[in-house]
Amino acid sequence: MRSEYTVTQVNVYIKNMFSQDFLLKSIVVKGEVSNCKYHSSGHVYFTLKDSGGAIACVMFRSDREKGLKFEMKEGQQVKAYGAVTVYERDGKYQLYARSIELDGAGALYERFEELKRRLLEQGMFSEEYKQPIPKYIRTLGVVTAPTGAAVRDICNVATRRNPHIQIILYPAIVQGDKAAESIVRGIETLAASSADVIIVGRGGGSIEDLWAFNEEIVAQAIFDCPIPIISAVGHETDTTIADFVSDKRAPTPSAAAELAVFEYERFLQDLEDYGNTLRMKMERKTKALLLEEKRLSEALKHLSPLGRIRDRQIRMDQYRDTLDNLINGKLKETRHRLDIDIERLSGLSPLDRLKGGYSYTTDENGRNIKSTGDVGADDRIRIYVSDGAIDAQVTGTDRVSWLDDRK
Repeated sequence: MRSEYTVTQVNVYIKNMFSQDFLLKSIVVKGEVSNCKYHSSGHVYFTLKDSGGAIACVMFRSDREKGLKFEMKEGQQVKAYGAVTVYERDGKYQLYARSIELDGAGALYERFEELKRRLLEQGMFSEEYKQPIPKYIRTLGVVTAPTGAAVRDICNVATRRNPHIQIILYPAIVQGDKAAESIVRGIETLAASSADVIIVGRGGGSIEDLWAFNEEIVAQAIFDCPIPIISAVGHETDTTIADFVSDKRAPTPSAAAELAVFEYERFLQDLEDYGNTLRMKMERKTKALLLEEKRLSEALKHLSPLGRIRDRQIRMDQYRDTLDNLINGKLKETRHRLDIDIERLSGLSPLDRLKGGYSYTTDENGRNIKSTGDVGADDRIRIYVSDGAIDAQVTGTDRVSWLDDRK
């Protein structure tokens, strides 16, 4: 009868075989770092690979403090000193590294740096060639895998921000040998569509998983695209050639959707705010123009010929009133003087004397007879009294000195 073993027994047996192997107890493994992850526990999980295979590795926190003097990154070529043994729970063998040293840059990393340097010299990363991302778009193009977190995140964020957005998805291959050509076809297809912005990207992964976005044909397609492109490859810490060539780089696919699609509700609120601001400015401007119109009208009244004529007419009326007042005053003064002179003359008037019982005598020629010597006998004379005149004839004269009599 055959012996039966549990999975645990088999894993323990294999682990003992590894433990008894002298070579595996202390071994140096050379390879390129991939899928490197610093765990919150302090352990480091990574993979070492070469052109023919790969091996899972782990370095515990206790060994890391002494045995790792640099920060491991994707693409680095390293030497890992440690032991190969079996992890009983999963039945997988892995290298438990006790120390790690740098052994040059990995092949993929060297290819990455060489292409980056060459494209930089060609000016494909220059800011003057980058197109601005439109603030308000209607159609969003997406080049990514048709399944996975990346496309879900882009669609969810885009429709949440603007439920009226139209999304054109080109289902591209984003990993593997055919990925680069598929991504290029996607960019060219959407470049001929009605898309306003194109997002090119995928979710996170190792440098090998993201390598299609480091291919020169993909960089050239992004550079030649007439529509602005936002790259969203991997996580925030991942960097590809596509990120340098694209018009805008987003740290994640979700962030790319945030950059590409405007928030519709905020857009409506902005429109209302702009309308209110415009109305307020128009009201202030209208009031200012009305005040200016009033000021200019007043100024025109003073500067226009009609206004000047009216001013002169008013001034003439004022002069006329002043002249009338002066004339009236002068007339009043003259009348007053005349009245005084009349009163004075009244006392000297012959008529008044006649009324008082006196008379006035003239000869035939109307000359006043003041002396007896002015007439002779038989001369005709005229005597004026208060109620008329008396014609008479001189019969004789009698000379008397009235002054002597008063004495």
